[in-house]
Amino acid sequence: MKYIKAGWSAVKKFFAMIIGYLFYKPKYLKGKYFSKLFYSDGWRWVMETVFMQKIVGINRRVPFPVSFRATVCNWQNIEFDLDNITIFQKAGCYFQATDKSKIKFGKNCYVACNVAIITANHDFNDLSKHSEAKDVVIGENSWIGFGSVILPGVHLGDHTIVGANSVVAKSFPEGNCVIAGNPARVIKTIPPYGAKNNEENT
Repeated sequence: MKYIKAGWSAVKKFFAMIIGYLFYKPKYLKGKYFSKLFYSDGWRWVMETVFMQKIVGINRRVPFPVSFRATVCNWQNIEFDLDNITIFQKAGCYFQATDKSKIKFGKNCYVACNVAIITANHDFNDLSKHSEAKDVVIGENSWIGFGSVILPGVHLGDHTIVGANSVVAKSFPEGNCVIAGNPARVIKTIPPYGAKNNEENT
């Protein structure tokens, strides 16, 4: 039975690879979510997203798999590690980079559903225009909780945990903390990422 399952998984991966290399840039079809041997999350995302993304046209220009329930603006200005591609599969997320700003994710970042990361607000005096765009930087080993909003210019240091439904209006570059609320504030400091495990192993 396990050989039948393995064979079917390999067949599914084969077809997913054909679809993936036809519609997406191969350099994005790498990393821990794209198994070398069998059908894995990455290839599943290819099959789940390709119709709505490349045929219907939701996020059509983005060269990597993106959920049709998410919005990615100016993908060229979003920097992320290939192992973080899972962040673009979450429902309701909104990634708004502009032509003059970037969103930068460090390695090993996680983003929950309904998160908005914004690099430019509307101009208060002319709502048809945007105010000055500012980069948003999310440090390594960080987690943005459900329904949170990250506003323009915010820099979160490594290992920053953002509580659900938080509005982050200022930077927390020191990292190693849990922030939450509206506006977000530090509610807890935490050890550097992996420190507890390292102590337990010594």
